[in-house]
Amino acid sequence: MQEVYNFLKEAGVYYLATVDGDKPKVRPFGTAEIFENHLYIQTGKKKDVFKQIETNPYVELCAFNNGTWIRVSGKLVLDDRIEAKKDMLDKNSDLRSMYDENDENTAVLYFESGKAVISSFTSAPKEIEF
Repeated sequence: MQEVYNFLKEAGVYYLATVDGDKPKVRPFGTAEIFENHLYIQTGKKKDVFKQIETNPYVELCAFNNGTWIRVSGKLVLDDRIEAKKDMLDKNSDLRSMYDENDENTAVLYFESGKAVISSFTSAPKEIEF
């Protein structure tokens, strides 16, 4: 999982795919952290992306960096504990202008089960399960 986290941090931006009804939806994200041995992301409960994850928690994200890309797929689970929210916000202080661990909007979600594939045009894909 650390390798997945490192890749996402080095890439800076990843693209999260969800489903809205029968249509795919993709948008840029930047938050990814490890907390209690799980890979977490963050969003707002008022956003469409959160509503889509509530309806179908299986997502995929993709990032590209220096000729290599990663695809991470799995099931996201909401963690409404203040400790999890605080950890995410403390590690991403720029989010504090929009979110707070005590508000009703902040959502942190972790991959209950995940699979990452790191690929490039010059080497065989590497699979990581976490």
